[in-house]
Amino acid sequence: MIEITFPDGKKKSYKKGSTALDIAKTISEGLAREVVAAKFNDEIIDAFIPLNESGRLKLLKFEDPEGLEVYRHSSTHLMAQAVKRLFPYAKLTIGPVVEEGFYYDIDHESFSPEDIEKIEAEMKKIVQENHKCERLELSKNEALKMFKDNEYKIELINEMHTSKETSSEKAKENKRKENKTKENKTNDKTKDRTKEKITAYKQGEFIDLCRGPHIPRTGMIKAFKITKIAGAYWKGDSNNKQLQRLYGISFPDKKQLDDYLNKIEEAKKRDHRAIGKKMDLFSFNEISPGSPFFHPNGTIIFNELMQFIREEYRKRGYKEVITPLIYSKNLWQQSGHWDHYKENMFLLNVDGKEASFKPMNCPSHCLIYKTSSKSYRDLPLRLADFAPLHRNELKGVLGGLTRVRKFQQDDSHTFCTLDQLENEITTLLDYADDVYRKIFDFDYFLELSTRPEKSLGTGEQWDKAESALKNALNKKKLAYAIKEGEGAFYGPKIDMHIKDALDRSWQCATIQVDFNLPERFDLEYDDKDGKKKRPVMVHKAILGSIERFMGVLIEHYAGKFPLWLCPEQIRLLPIADRHNEYCDKLLEKMKAVGIRAACDYATETMNKKVRDAQTQYVPLMLTIGDKEIEKDTLAVRTLDGKVKFGIKTDEFIQNILKNVTERKSKFDI
Repeated sequence: MIEITFPDGKKKSYKKGSTALDIAKTISEGLAREVVAAKFNDEIIDAFIPLNESGRLKLLKFEDPEGLEVYRHSSTHLMAQAVKRLFPYAKLTIGPVVEEGFYYDIDHESFSPEDIEKIEAEMKKIVQENHKCERLELSKNEALKMFKDNEYKIELINEMHTSKETSSEKAKENKRKENKTKENKTNDKTKDRTKEKITAYKQGEFIDLCRGPHIPRTGMIKAFKITKIAGAYWKGDSNNKQLQRLYGISFPDKKQLDDYLNKIEEAKKRDHRAIGKKMDLFSFNEISPGSPFFHPNGTIIFNELMQFIREEYRKRGYKEVITPLIYSKNLWQQSGHWDHYKENMFLLNVDGKEASFKPMNCPSHCLIYKTSSKSYRDLPLRLADFAPLHRNELKGVLGGLTRVRKFQQDDSHTFCTLDQLENEITTLLDYADDVYRKIFDFDYFLELSTRPEKSLGTGEQWDKAESALKNALNKKKLAYAIKEGEGAFYGPKIDMHIKDALDRSWQCATIQVDFNLPERFDLEYDDKDGKKKRPVMVHKAILGSIERFMGVLIEHYAGKFPLWLCPEQIRLLPIADRHNEYCDKLLEKMKAVGIRAACDYATETMNKKVRDAQTQYVPLMLTIGDKEIEKDTLAVRTLDGKVKFGIKTDEFIQNILKNVTERKSKFDI
C-alpha cells in the first residue's frame, strides 16, 4: 500500500500502482472526468501513470494553471494528428503552449482557409474517437528510428541527448567535489548514454516526440478553434526554412470557447494600432523598424504620462538624471551585459572601437554614483532616468507599441544599505499599487522570479536578494506565484501583471534586487562604524516601457481615455455661423487655463459634427446655440451619448480642471 497526502492535509492509503485517475474515482466519478493531470511531490505527471510510492498528490483540472497547460499542450497533439491524417507529407516540428492557447510549427506549404476547415473537422473526429493517451519511453536509438523521416525531430533528439550529457557532467562535477567515491559510481551509471530514455506520446495511430504530461483521453478536448496562421522560421532563425505556424485555442465546453471568441472580436475593435490611426496618435515606417513616430496627439498622451511620473518622483524622493545613449564595449563588459545580453544590443564602431546603444540605464547610474564619495546618510539614493533605450528585437516579433526596439521607461535605480532594502521594496510595492489601482483602475497579480541557470554573483547574494523580496511581499500580505529560474541574470525580481478591461494580463512593473553591479563597479559608502561597505541596488519601473504602457491603455480604454490623457478634451460645435464668434472667445478662455479644446466650424449638420467627434474619441462635445450664448450656459454631450443642458460655463471649466488635476478616471456631467 502507499499513503497519499492531499492538499488539505488528509491522508489515505491506496493500492500500490494506483493512478491519479483511480484515486479521483474513489472521490467521485465527476471529479475523475475532470482530472487532466496530477501533481505528485511537486512534479506534474500524467494522471494515468501508476504511483508506486507514498507522497503528496494534487489532482489537476482545467481551472488549475498547471492543468490548463497540460490541456492546451495535449490540444497541440490533437491538431498535429489531424494535420498528419490530411497531409501525411507534412513534417511536424514543435508545438508549445503560449499565453493565448497553443501553436504548432509545421513544414508544409501555406495552409488555405479551406485547409483549416478540414483540419478542424478532422480534430472533431479524433475527439469523438476518444483515443487513450499513452506515454512511451524510448532509448535514443529507438527515438531516432521512430522519427527517421523527420529531420526536425532528429535534430531535437540529438539536442536532448546532448543536454542530458551536459546535465550529467554537471552532476558528476558536483559529486566529484563532494565525494570522490560516489563520482566513480556515477560514471559507471552514465557510460552508456544511448540507454537514456526519451519520451513520446501515442494517441491512436499518432505518435509525437514529447516530454508530457498529457490528458488521459482525446475526448476531453470538447471545444477548440484554429485562430491564426503565421509564418515562422525554424528555431526563430531567418537562415532556416520558413514553416507554417498554426495557432489554436481549446476549452472543456463550447460556452467558454464562444466567450473567448467574443473577447477576441472585442480585442480587434480595441487594437491600439487601429485606434491609434483613428486618433492620429502614432505611425511606423520601415525606415526605422520598431521605432514609433509619435504625432502631436500621441505626444500629448506620452508627455502626460511622463509628467505624471515626474510628479510622483518629486513626492517620493527621486532625483532625475540625463545620461548618454552610446557607451563603449568596456562598460558593458564591466556590467556583464556584453557576455549575457550582447545579442539584444545594437552594436556600432566609435573611434575605431566597439560600442553600442544602451539597452538599459543601470550601468550609467553606477557611474554617476561613483563620481563622489557616499555616506550612509546619503542613502537611499534614488536616480530616475527617461533616456531612450534600444534593444535589438527580432523583426518578426515587433508589433505596434507593445513590442518595439526604441523606447523610454520610468526607470530608476535605488542605492541603499542592506538594512534599508526590505523597506525600499515595500515602499515600491505601495507605489505600484497607488499607480495601478488609484489612477488606472487596474487589478494585478504578482510573480517572484528566482535565480536562472545563467547568472552573475554568488549563491549567498542571491539568497539574500530573494529573501528580501519574499519578506516584503509577505509583510504586505500579497499573494504571489514563484517563477523558478526566471529572474534576470543579475538578480531576482518581482513582476506585476496588470489585468485590462478584457481580462488580459500585461507584465509592466518590475522590482529587481541587484548585489552584482555594485560589486562589479566597486560601489561603496561609509557606514556608521566608519567601514567601507557595498550598497544594494534596486531596479524599478512602474509603467515599464511608456510606449508599451500607452498601447495597453489604448486597448484598455478602447480609445476613451480619462480627461487628463485625452489629446482633445473638448470640442465646441456651433449650430450656425453666427455662433462662431462666441465659440472663439470660449475656446480662448479654455486654452488660457490649459484645457485642450478645439472647434468644428464646418458647415455640416450637427449630427455629422457629433459623429465626427465620436469617431475621433473626443470625450466632451459642447453644442453652442442662441440659448447657450444668451444664458452663458453649455449643452454638454459625452462620448457615450449622454446630454445635459444648462450647465454654467465657469462651473463647467472648474470641474474640468479639478478632474484633470486629480487625474480622475471618469468625468460626470
